[in-house]
Amino acid sequence: MIDSKSYVENRYRRDLEIPCYYTDASTNLKAAAFMDLAQEMAHHAANALGFGYDDLQVHHTAWVLSRMNFKFINPPKWRDNVTLYTWHKGVEGLFFLRDFELRPSGDTDFADKSKVLVSCTTSWIVMDMQTRRLVRSEDALNMIPYETQCNDNAIETPCGKVVMPKDAEPEHIMDHTVTYSDMDVNGHTNNARYIVMAMDCVPYEESSTRIVKEVSIVFNKETKAGETIQLFRHRADSEEGLSYIVEGKVDGRSCFCARIDF
Repeated sequence: MIDSKSYVENRYRRDLEIPCYYTDASTNLKAAAFMDLAQEMAHHAANALGFGYDDLQVHHTAWVLSRMNFKFINPPKWRDNVTLYTWHKGVEGLFFLRDFELRPSGDTDFADKSKVLVSCTTSWIVMDMQTRRLVRSEDALNMIPYETQCNDNAIETPCGKVVMPKDAEPEHIMDHTVTYSDMDVNGHTNNARYIVMAMDCVPYEESSTRIVKEVSIVFNKETKAGETIQLFRHRADSEEGLSYIVEGKVDGRSCFCARIDF
């Protein structure tokens, strides 16, 4: 039975207060912190409906985040009381879609998008943890009750590919060796750690004085403890603002690529 207090119109919800360790020097919620909150919410929401981490473990499979796009519309700050909502939207091609909205505490006027603090869309795959191969979506779809789906869009378009521009001459910024603090429960680098790496590639005088407006990231290849990720950065200025594209590579192969718009 679904807990009616946790679900509103097929949206899973949790109230929270933004802690200081999730914010930057300007007390704004960090991009990586939002990713931490989102992945935990996805776990609880899927678990409540019978297709969470423990349910997939029985079949030696796990949810793996493949793509993510989120927009800071009105970034929450330290000590703000907010409500985070998430809902699943079914399948598109190989991907299972899940959206998120961070709203002022208790707000349930979902038609009013002006109140949204952060909007987010994500694309997931199911991976066989023994073979490390993709599980076909139709095989996993049987686990997901169709009637629990919500077709509302936090962001209209699913996250597309993020790639380094062909005409770019990316600068090698640093190397990062994957260690204990990067690991997640699946034995590979946690998705939010890649944004930590990407943000650390942005000059501090810019990251500390500008507000992140939007982040898009694709995860191309898992990385494990002991591997060294080479981090490359490309700066792009436009009329809309400043952007950085950061790509991580292991042995010449892309493991992630992120675009950060300020």
